[in-house]
Amino acid sequence: MQKQDKIIEMFNQIAPTYDKSNRILSFGMDISWRKKACEKVLKLYSKQDLNIIDVACGTGDMIEIWQKSALNSGKNIVSIKGIDPSKGMLEVAKQRFEGLEFIEAKAQNLPLENESADIMSISYGIRNVMERKEALNEFARVLKKDGIFLVLEFTKRKKGGFIATCRDFYLKNILPSLGGMISKNKDAYKYLPDSIEDFLSEEEFIEELENAGFKMLEFQNFSFGVSSMFIAKKV
Repeated sequence: MQKQDKIIEMFNQIAPTYDKSNRILSFGMDISWRKKACEKVLKLYSKQDLNIIDVACGTGDMIEIWQKSALNSGKNIVSIKGIDPSKGMLEVAKQRFEGLEFIEAKAQNLPLENESADIMSISYGIRNVMERKEALNEFARVLKKDGIFLVLEFTKRKKGGFIATCRDFYLKNILPSLGGMISKNKDAYKYLPDSIEDFLSEEEFIEELENAGFKMLEFQNFSFGVSSMFIAKKV
C-alpha cells in the first residue's frame, strides 16, 4: 500500500472520534483558528455571492464555520462542497450536514470544472498530500481569477526557545498518548508530530504557493506559532 493510501486508511479508522480528539488535543483552539481565518477571507473578498470548496474537509468542521461566518458577514453562499479522500470522514460529515454535496476525491485530482470556485480552503490537510505541487496546481485550476485560497496548517517550526520546547514536548510525548486513548489508535496520533516535522517551513510553503500561480495576501501565526494561516489570491 502506498503512503498516501495508508494515510487515508488511518483517517478512516479515526473518523468516529476525530472531532472529539481535535477539541481535546487542541484545547478547543482549532475552532478559533478556523473562525479567524474564515472571517479574514470574507473581509478580503469583495464578492457577495460565493461558491466555496473545502478540500480535506474531514467531518465538516470548516464547512460549518464557513456557513456561520458568511451569515455573520452578510455574504451569501450559493454553494459549498466538501472534498476528502477518506470515506470514513465523509460518512460522518454527511450525517452532520443534510443536503450538502460531499465528494470522495484526492486533492491532486479534483472532479471540478475550471474556474468554478470563488474560495477554496484546506485546513490541516495539505501536509498529508504526497503530491502537494500537483494539488496546488489543481486548486489554481479550479479557482476563478482573483479567487481566494486559504490554508491552515502546522508548519515546521524553528527549534529553540521556551515556547517551542514546550510545544515540541507536547506534540511528541503527550499528544500521541492522549490521542491514542481517545481514538484507540496511538499510531495515528504519533503520525501528527512526525508529519509536521516532515512538512515545509512557512517560507518554503509560500514559495510553493507562488510557483503555483498564487499571490500571497496575508500570513499570520496563531497561538505562538502553533498554527499558521496562509491567504493567497489566484493571479
